[in-house]
Amino acid sequence: MISRYTIYRRRPPDASPLPQGIRQDTRHRTKHIVRPTQMMVVAYLADPNETGFSTFQASYRELLTARWNDDRSEFDNLAELAFNEDVYLGCSCPTKKNPDVRHCHTWMALQFMAEKFPDLEVIFPEK
Repeated sequence: MISRYTIYRRRPPDASPLPQGIRQDTRHRTKHIVRPTQMMVVAYLADPNETGFSTFQASYRELLTARWNDDRSEFDNLAELAFNEDVYLGCSCPTKKNPDVRHCHTWMALQFMAEKFPDLEVIFPEK
């Protein structure tokens, strides 16, 4: 199973408990296969409206597709791990600038994984 979770700098007392399973930080600062580029994130957060999101979404999808076409092995490894364990992709969203979790790269990464690995259990969080 693969899903997402929210990473907090300072975990608020009312936050949901951390999920049990393998948690992977996928923010732009990491080397994770589904990380966005810093430039994409900065551009979207500078103008976090529907137009900005559409641009971010298209750029991010293009990035994932390019990585897939270049060498899909890291995606295959992630899927295999998720077939055997509960895997959670982590990001700081939702945030004040990006309050809609459906506008987070992890949501789009889950969509990409569901498309590429139709037998993989993908769980989208509540909105």
